[in-house]
Amino acid sequence: MGTGDHPEFGEPKKFEPSFKGPIANRSCTDVICCLLFIVALVGYFIVGLVAWTHGDPRKVIYATDSRGEFCGQMGTSNRDKPYLFYFNILKCASPLLLLHLQCPTTQICVKKCPDVFASFITAHQFRKWEPEKWKNYLQFCKPGFNDSDKSPVEILRDQDCPTFLTPSKPFSQRCFPALETNKGVVMVDNKTNFHLDGSLVNATQLLEGAKGANEVRDAREVVMKIFEDYTKSWYWILIGMVLALVLSLVFVLLMRFIAKVMVWLSILLVIAALGYGIFHCYMEYARLKGVQGSDINIKDLGFQTDLRVYLHLRQTWLAFMIAQIIVEVIIILLLIFLRKRIAIAIALIKEASRAIGCMMSSLLYPLITFALLLFCIAYWAITAVYLATSNEAIYKVFADDKKCNFTTKTCNPKTFINSIMKKGCAEAQCSFAFYGGESYYHRYLIVFQFYNVFLFFWLVNFVIALGEVILAGAFASYYWAFNKPADLPTFPVMASMGRALRYHVGSLAFGSLILAIVQIIRVLLEYIDQKVRGAQNKVAKFILSCMKCCFWCLEKFLKFLNRNAYIMIAIYGNNFCTSAKKCILPADEKYNPSGGSGQSHGFPSAPWQATHCWSSGHPWIFLLH
Repeated sequence: MGTGDHPEFGEPKKFEPSFKGPIANRSCTDVICCLLFIVALVGYFIVGLVAWTHGDPRKVIYATDSRGEFCGQMGTSNRDKPYLFYFNILKCASPLLLLHLQCPTTQICVKKCPDVFASFITAHQFRKWEPEKWKNYLQFCKPGFNDSDKSPVEILRDQDCPTFLTPSKPFSQRCFPALETNKGVVMVDNKTNFHLDGSLVNATQLLEGAKGANEVRDAREVVMKIFEDYTKSWYWILIGMVLALVLSLVFVLLMRFIAKVMVWLSILLVIAALGYGIFHCYMEYARLKGVQGSDINIKDLGFQTDLRVYLHLRQTWLAFMIAQIIVEVIIILLLIFLRKRIAIAIALIKEASRAIGCMMSSLLYPLITFALLLFCIAYWAITAVYLATSNEAIYKVFADDKKCNFTTKTCNPKTFINSIMKKGCAEAQCSFAFYGGESYYHRYLIVFQFYNVFLFFWLVNFVIALGEVILAGAFASYYWAFNKPADLPTFPVMASMGRALRYHVGSLAFGSLILAIVQIIRVLLEYIDQKVRGAQNKVAKFILSCMKCCFWCLEKFLKFLNRNAYIMIAIYGNNFCTSAKKCILPADEKYNPSGGSGQSHGFPSAPWQATHCWSSGHPWIFLLH
C-alpha cells in the first residue's frame, strides 16, 4: 500500500542506505523521570537505613512476648517457659499482621498451653472453693501478678489476665486452639459455641484468629527456611548455574548448524513424552481397578499434606491422563495449522544463533541482570523484615483516679514500680496498650512498607528494562552490519550498555514506573479482596473481580508495549512516549518506507522481528528470567 491509501498516517520513512544500526548521535531522554528515579532511590536507601536502626530480626526467629523477651531463652526469666500464649487470639484475625509480624494482643511466655475451657470471672469467683483451678489459671496471667485487692473488672481492664482460656496445643512454640473438624463443622473440645461470662464465642472465630497468628508464624518460617536452604545448598546452586551455562552454549552451537533438526526433534520428543505419560497413566488407572480404597473421591478425601496419598486413587490418574490428552491434541493441532510459522521461527533461531556466535558476551550479560534482580529481592526482603520487626509493645498508665496526671502516658513496666508515675498515682497500673510506637517513624510504618513494595516493583522492572534495551541495541548492531562480523563494534554489548546508561535511564525509569503503578494497584486489589472475602455482597465481589481481571490484562499489555518501546529506544534514541507511539502505529507507517517497496532503514518488519527475537529469546534469558 502507498501512503495515498492512508494519508492520515503521515509520511512514510525514507530509505537511507547510509543507516548502519543504532543511532550514535543521541541526547538524554525523559530527564525529569530520571531525576525522580534518583530521588526515589535515595529515599529507598534512607528507609532501609532507618528500618535497620529500629528493627530486630531476632523477632522473626524466636517467639517474643509483649515485653520483648524471647520464650525459652537460657539465662532469662523465660528459660522454663518455651511457649507463647495469646491473651485474645481473636484479635489476630487481621490481614495487616504480616506487615508487623505481631498480633495486637498481650502475649506472655508459659510453661504449657491451657488444656481446658476456663473463664476468669468464674475462676476468680470460686478461687477459695476451687484453689487448684485458680492456681492453674494464674499461670496464664502476667508475670508478677498476685491476687491483690483489685476487682475482676480492674484486672481485666489492666490486662493482667486473659478473659478466657480454651484448650490449646503447642505448635511452633505457640499455643493455638485445639481445633477439630467433624463433617465440615469447626469445633473445640467437641463444641462449636461456648459461653464465657455471658459472651458467646464461636469456634470459627477462633479458627480465623489462629489463621492470622499462623500466617505470622508461616511468614517467619518461610524467611528462615529460605535462609537455611541458601546456606546449605549455595554450592549446588552455583554448580547448577555453571551447568546451565555449558548446556546453553552447546544448545546455541547446535542451533547454529542444525536448527531445523533441533527444533523438530524437540517437538517430537515432547509429543513422545506426552504419549508415554498418557500410556503410563492408563496403566496405573487399570492397575488400581478393584484395589480397596482406590475409588475414593478426591473431594471426599480432602487436602492431605502427603501428596503421595493421591497417587493411590484411580481418579488422580484419570485426571492426569485427560489433561495430557488435551495438551497432546492441542500441540498436534498447532503443528498442523502453524507449520509455516514454525519454518519462519526456525530461520529466526538459526540467524539468532549466528548473531550470538558473533557476540558471545550476550550470553553472559543475563548473569548481570540475574545478580541485580537478586540484589533487589534481597534488599526488599531484608528491609521488609526490619520494618515488620520495628514495632514495640507500648504500655500506658491506667488509673481510676481522675486527678492522676499520668493517665494514658507511656510507661515502662520494668521500672514503673519505682517511677515518679507510680509514686504520684499509687493505684495506677502500667498495662499493655498496643503494638507500634509513638514516633513519626512508627506512625507511618505502613507507609514505609508500601513504599518498600512499590520501589521493589519499580527497581525490578527497571533492571529487566535495562537488560532488554542493552540486548536490543547489541543485536540491532548485528542486524545492520553489512559485513558480519567486520562491521560490528568491538564490544557491541558494552557499547549498547553505555548508550542506555548515558542517555536513556529516564526513559527506562518512565516505562518501569508505569508498570510498577499497575502492579501496586493489583496488590491493593488483592488486599481489598482479602478484607472483603467474608462479605456476602455479590455485586462488590463481581466489581472487584472485574477490576482484577482488567488490571491483569493491562499489565500484560504494558509489558508487551514496553518491550517493543525499549527496542525502538535502543535503535533510534527517542524518548519513551515517542518510542511507544511508533510501536502502536499502523504497520504501513512503520514498515512501508516508500509506497510499497518493503525495504526501510527505519524499522522494517524483518529487523524488528529479528531484534525482538534475539534480544529476548536466547536460552540464558529463559533460564535466568
